[in-house]
Amino acid sequence: MTDNEKKQIESYRKNGYGYKQISNLTNLSVNTIKSYCKRNKLMSADLQSNDNHTLYCEQCGKPVEQNEHRKRKRFCSDACRNKWWNNHLDSVKRKAIYELTCHYCRKTFTVYGNAKRKFCSHSCYVKYRYGGKQNG
Repeated sequence: MTDNEKKQIESYRKNGYGYKQISNLTNLSVNTIKSYCKRNKLMSADLQSNDNHTLYCEQCGKPVEQNEHRKRKRFCSDACRNKWWNNHLDSVKRKAIYELTCHYCRKTFTVYGNAKRKFCSHSCYVKYRYGGKQNG
């Protein structure tokens, strides 16, 4: 762990960030952050209590303003939300993955999000639609 990372962890802990938030921001494991905080007396009991329950953006770490009686916001902006999701594709639980059979070549293919798709590729669509002959 570099000195810069140590300073970041101390700063984040003093601002009320949790271990997971710091882990996401610094790309260090949660256990590494916990042990560093224990050794350097950066545990929640040692720090000022954060009673206002401010939540921070999971991408950039800025405070996120919450609206009462609404769903909890995780990101400060659409740009941060998109950047976080694009960087964490492995964390996304994609439920709309379908395995279909091509109407032309009869091969099975997987598709995300569109259960009504009929062809595995544009060329199969063209061959099916125009009988194997392409316009030209």
